[in-house]
Amino acid sequence: MKRQAGYIIFIAVFLLLCLVPSAGMLLADRGDGSSGANEVLSALPALRDGEGGFHADYLAQLSAYVEDNYFLRQELVTAWSALNHRVFRTSISEDVVLGRDGWLYFGGTLEDYTGSRPLDEGEIAGAARNLALMREYCEGLGARFLFTIAPNKNSMYPEHMPALPVFSARRSADSLREALAAEGVDYLDLFAVFGGQSETLYFPRDSHWNSRGAALAADSVNAALGRSSGYFSGPFSPQTVHRGDLYAMLYPAGEELDTDMVYGGALEFTYDAPIRSAENLTILTSGSREGSLLMFRDSFGNLLYPYLADSFGRALFSRATAYRLNLAGEREADCVVVELVERNLRYLLENVPVMPAPLREAPEARAEGDTSVSLLAEPSQELDGYALVSGTLPWPPAPGGSILLRADSACYEAFRLAENGFGLYLPASALAAGELSVVYDGAAVPVRMAPAESSSTN
Repeated sequence: MKRQAGYIIFIAVFLLLCLVPSAGMLLADRGDGSSGANEVLSALPALRDGEGGFHADYLAQLSAYVEDNYFLRQELVTAWSALNHRVFRTSISEDVVLGRDGWLYFGGTLEDYTGSRPLDEGEIAGAARNLALMREYCEGLGARFLFTIAPNKNSMYPEHMPALPVFSARRSADSLREALAAEGVDYLDLFAVFGGQSETLYFPRDSHWNSRGAALAADSVNAALGRSSGYFSGPFSPQTVHRGDLYAMLYPAGEELDTDMVYGGALEFTYDAPIRSAENLTILTSGSREGSLLMFRDSFGNLLYPYLADSFGRALFSRATAYRLNLAGEREADCVVVELVERNLRYLLENVPVMPAPLREAPEARAEGDTSVSLLAEPSQELDGYALVSGTLPWPPAPGGSILLRADSACYEAFRLAENGFGLYLPASALAAGELSVVYDGAAVPVRMAPAESSSTN
């Protein structure tokens, strides 16, 4: 009887413990969207939609809410992660790679590190050509154009990576650098800049450079633009204040911090509009120095932008993935900088920059009447009088050629997109000017317009 009572007590305690995460949700509102990691938690769904009917996906949304917001979620995830890390030497997140000496790396960089999925010849040529079109447009407005790649952490500090097979030591960034030189695009090689430093300039438990690394990048950007700054040589002090993004993914309730080298000099700029954080989609600043900067950046710009805001009289920092180059004219920018992390180079083939397509001379081309290209067109919200036009080519274009859209007597060059795609901002009047055709690889392929309701923006 004692043994049976013990079994009953054990089962009862076990069941009560299992109920704690669910029952605890009644004690407080956990649906604030904060997880302590790089994720947004599901909010409590409404039972009825805006028209008074029942939500068809209510149960699925409720399930997602419970999964994201159960009581002690952060503490339980942290405990489970610590158990896997210390006992089994495994990461509970595919986005976090456990390195040596307590270092963590972002899982999204493994393809670059191992060389398992490099950009192919056509992708390299397409990305370089796209940047060349961006440079041409900016220089036509009187602005200096510069492209730079923020290196993945394991490209700079591979000694802390776990043992993994490396299929190719050549990076896609290396191939793109050579293609940009052939296209005449100004490129800042931060791989060489950081590789020339003996000190560690990235956080051990974050995927980004630290404040001193950002200062080095800022000085290098300024130098490449013909400007001078000395942030890297300025005063820095070690402060244990930074919570690594990779650490937060594994340990959302953890409290350990990385040491940052915090800049102690004066950065003299003000915000034209309040910001919530460095993650803002748009940041506008004013400073005491000369010149206007338009910069497209990603999360590596979070620590970088304050130095550059201090370097210019006016600056706009944008995280938009479709680069709004039309802002260069509106802002009367003297310099346009595009910073993109190494692991996201394919972004250059995924979005059409917002700028009028450049005019070209119409080449001689043979007629290809046995196939056609379907075009999608939608009026642009950013460029008045223009439409965003996109389509897919019937066969892959040659790496070194151009993709042209001929509209009657006018001809425009398009941006290359992934999977034989292309896109450009075309004057709306050109769409109705006459016969349309796509010209590439010496062939003129006729065009048919898709119905308006099928149109989609890029």
